[in-house]
Amino acid sequence: MNDSRTATAERAAQLLARPYAINGLDLRNRVVMAPMTREFSPGGVPTADVAAYYARRAAGGVGLIVTEGTYVGHESTWASDNVPRFHGDEQLAGWQRVAEAVHAAGGTILPQLWHVGAARDPGTGPVPDADVLSPSGLGLDGSPKGRAMTQDDIDAVVAAFAESAAAAERLGFDGVELHGAHGYLIDEFLWASTNRRTDAYGGDLASRTRFAAEVVAAVRAAVSPDFPVTFRFSQWKGGAYDARLAETPGELEQVLAPLAAAGVDAFHASTRRYWLPEFDGSDLNLAGWTKKLTGKPVISVGSVGLDKEFMGPEGMAFQPGTTGIEKLLDRMEDDEFDMIAVGRSLIADPEWPSRITKGEKTNPFSAELLGALH
Repeated sequence: MNDSRTATAERAAQLLARPYAINGLDLRNRVVMAPMTREFSPGGVPTADVAAYYARRAAGGVGLIVTEGTYVGHESTWASDNVPRFHGDEQLAGWQRVAEAVHAAGGTILPQLWHVGAARDPGTGPVPDADVLSPSGLGLDGSPKGRAMTQDDIDAVVAAFAESAAAAERLGFDGVELHGAHGYLIDEFLWASTNRRTDAYGGDLASRTRFAAEVVAAVRAAVSPDFPVTFRFSQWKGGAYDARLAETPGELEQVLAPLAAAGVDAFHASTRRYWLPEFDGSDLNLAGWTKKLTGKPVISVGSVGLDKEFMGPEGMAFQPGTTGIEKLLDRMEDDEFDMIAVGRSLIADPEWPSRITKGEKTNPFSAELLGALH
C-alpha cells in the first residue's frame, strides 16, 4: 500500500469509524447505506434475497441501513407491484425477516416510508383504478395529472404513514425514515411548483410545510419517544435538477424548523454531489446548512466514491469510476455533518466501509451492476 492510501485509510478509520447515536440508537460508525429502489419484491413482499442483500451490507461494515422506499398502505401510492410495501401480513412478515437478518449481521436498519404522489402514472400499480393524488393535481412538469387531494385524502395518507411506522417498531426495526425528497408526494407539498393550493396546505413556505409536519407528528405519536424518526428531503427533483425549495438559508430554516418541532430526530439531506456548496457565500453543503440551522443530527449524501454523479441532466452515467474520499474526510473532520450515506459504491462493493478504512481497493460501479438496482 502506498503512503497516500495508508494516510487516507488512517483518516477514514479515525473519522468514519466513530460511533454515533440518533435519539438513543447507537450506531457503530458514521456510514449509512442510502435508500435505492430495486423492484425485487414481487407482490410487494421482500424475499429471502432481499434479506440477504441488506445483511451482506451490514456484515460489510455499514453502520445504518436505510431501506429502499417502501409503500405505505394507501392504494394511490402503488406505482409498481415489485416495489416492497410496508403493510399487509405477508409483506410485513418479509420485512421482519429482513430486520432480523441485518441485526444478526451486526447492523441497524430503518425502513424508508414512501408515497410516490404524482410520480405514479394513471392505470398503473396493483390498484390501477386508484386516483393519482398530489397537492394540486399537477405533475412535476406543471401539467395536469390526477387530482388534488381532499382533506379526507390527506388524513388517510397521514394515517397510513403512522400505521407503517408503528408496524416498523412492532417488527423490531431501529427507527423509520420518511421520504420527503425527489418530487414524491411529501416533497410535492413542499415545492411551490407542484403546490398551488389556496387552503392551509398551500401558499407560503410555512403553509406548504404543513402536510409534511402533520406526517411527522402522526408518526411521532404512533411510535415510542425513543424510536428514531429521520426525514429525507432535497432541493432537486427527478427531471428538475435545478429545482429549489429554498433560495436562502432563511427560507431553508422555514422548511426545516416545523419538521424538527414536529418530531424529526435526524435529517437526511439529499444532494447529487456532496461537495457542492448550497448557497452563495459559504462552502457548506445542504447537510451542513441543515445541521447549522436545526442543531439536529444530519446525514449527507451524493456520489460518494464516484468520479461523477450517477444521474443528472445528461442522463445516466453507466460507467462512473471510483475516486478518492479525501474531500469527504475533510468535511467530516470539520463536523460539517454527522453521517454520510453511500449508495452506488455499496452496490458495487458490499464491503466498501471496511475496505475504505483498511486502505484496500474497492470495486468500481458499472453498468453491469444496474441489475442490482432495478
